[in-house]
Amino acid sequence: MTNGREGDMERSRLRKDVVIVGSGPAGLSAALNLGRGRKKVLVCDAGTRRNAAAEHMHGFVSRDGIPPGEFRAIGREQLARYDVELRDVRVARVERHEGVFHVELEDGTPVEARRVLLATGLVDQSLDLPGFRELWGKALFQCPYCHGWEIQDRAWGVVASGEHSLEFAQFVKGWTADVTLFTNGVLEVSPEQRERLRRAEVRLVEPRIRRLVVSASDAGALEAVELEDGTRVARDVLFVHPPQKQVPLVESLARTMGLALDDMGFVRVDAFQQTSVPGLYAAGDLTTRLQGALVAAAAGAMSAYRMNHELNMEAVGGSHG
Repeated sequence: MTNGREGDMERSRLRKDVVIVGSGPAGLSAALNLGRGRKKVLVCDAGTRRNAAAEHMHGFVSRDGIPPGEFRAIGREQLARYDVELRDVRVARVERHEGVFHVELEDGTPVEARRVLLATGLVDQSLDLPGFRELWGKALFQCPYCHGWEIQDRAWGVVASGEHSLEFAQFVKGWTADVTLFTNGVLEVSPEQRERLRRAEVRLVEPRIRRLVVSASDAGALEAVELEDGTRVARDVLFVHPPQKQVPLVESLARTMGLALDDMGFVRVDAFQQTSVPGLYAAGDLTTRLQGALVAAAAGAMSAYRMNHELNMEAVGGSHG
């Protein structure tokens, strides 16, 4: 027998086919396809949007230039006709027992699900650099496909975060002829690499950066990069790849459930976005360095196709290998 409290919890328990954690492009895309597959879906999201500072999304066919908030609103509106429930609440805990996922929401609601999709995105960690927070998303960017067209032919800077920055500084010459690479003390440049930068007409600046000078007339504009010796290098925009980390829920699952991460800290998935934990999927930025709304939406759809296939085959007692 169960006591009164356990009985109340059992009656209040939600039962879903799939719980999706996160409602960015990956989560919304998965929810749409699962809904169209006649699955009962719960989408939970109460976190800070990773692209909160961005004014527009670009490169998403039929949605080029749309504000991120409008994109999400349209996505949620289009889910209304399906058996998809959206809750603005965090997922506090996920456990798996005998093939069933037990999900606890932050408000205490218990949920049982046959599959779980992590679409939580990542957390960009701010650099300890004066001016960084004020300019992030306004004059400091990560992706030239997202912002390069709007800032073409201006004075660009690339702040090195590793050896890959050498090629990146040459790559972005496709958008502007004026590129400066700031090694900021994290990158040693060999003579061969210096010659490649010279031939590509990329300026190399090696002293450490002291601060980013914010324009006095426009709080969202970069005026210059100030070096340790006080020298200022005038730049209009900077491309920066700050450290990233997983959200606390994903970090917790890596400890408690053995969720596998790769050497760079991304969630390891197969071709259909399934993680190392059977029935637990992940899609979007948390799985790859190739980060963008269109890529995340495609990964979300791929995970939905696979989950829907598995659930349908289980219902008829068939194999889904």
